[in-house]
Amino acid sequence: MQYQFLTLELQEEIAHLQLNRAGKRNALNDGLVLELRHAFENLPGHVRAAVLGGRGAHFCAGLDLSELAHRDPPQAVQHSRMWHAALDAIQFGPVPVIAALHGAVIGGGLELAAACHVRVADATAFYALPEGTRGIFVGGGGSVRIPKLIGVSRMADMMLTGRVYRADEGERVGFSQYLVAEGKAWSHALLLANQVARNAPLTNFAVMQALPRIAEQPADHGLMTEALMSAITQSAPEAKLRVQAFLDGAGAKVRTPQAGADIAPAA
Repeated sequence: MQYQFLTLELQEEIAHLQLNRAGKRNALNDGLVLELRHAFENLPGHVRAAVLGGRGAHFCAGLDLSELAHRDPPQAVQHSRMWHAALDAIQFGPVPVIAALHGAVIGGGLELAAACHVRVADATAFYALPEGTRGIFVGGGGSVRIPKLIGVSRMADMMLTGRVYRADEGERVGFSQYLVAEGKAWSHALLLANQVARNAPLTNFAVMQALPRIAEQPADHGLMTEALMSAITQSAPEAKLRVQAFLDGAGAKVRTPQAGADIAPAA
């Protein structure tokens, strides 16, 4: 499907998605948010992983304030919930999503990045939550997702003081799991996506769907959920084949990563 504000290309098992409002620094309007939801809810069944980035010099500069309309409280709640549904379609969608971050990752753009499962940032990335200085509050799920990455106190500091994190600082506090050279975020994210796509689908499903929910459960509930998911994944035919291959010496081994290596060999 052709989108107005988003590009989607399928290359074998990997979906390539890019925000396509470079003239607006990929600021999120309602049309783009709805297209993101549609794209992730309708990925073809053969897709095993997705990479999400932004065209131009920035990943996403946040909410398009030029389209910020006056809404009464009930309307504003519904608008925020529309964003929630779109970003839930990413976090709890059918495939793992690797975000390729560069330039501005601000406000709603940071909320979008936080909905992805793995984040790769290049040296140009920077992070901010300017909502506090603009008299508004996050509305795209950021108050739930971002503290899980960096903690409540760091998020509060960003919103109260306007603090901006550089790429290296962001990797250190948890905004990204990988930090690469300028211009390398997309290619590195693709490498990771291809590696993730080789995992057993049921294992990827458990990591995406069960793991974040286990983290929210009381310990005894989480342990029961873990036991159930462990039993389900182990019983899958593909898991049995992979374990047997390992026992037979044909499976990949975990090795110490080499200095400067992009990705450690898959287990």
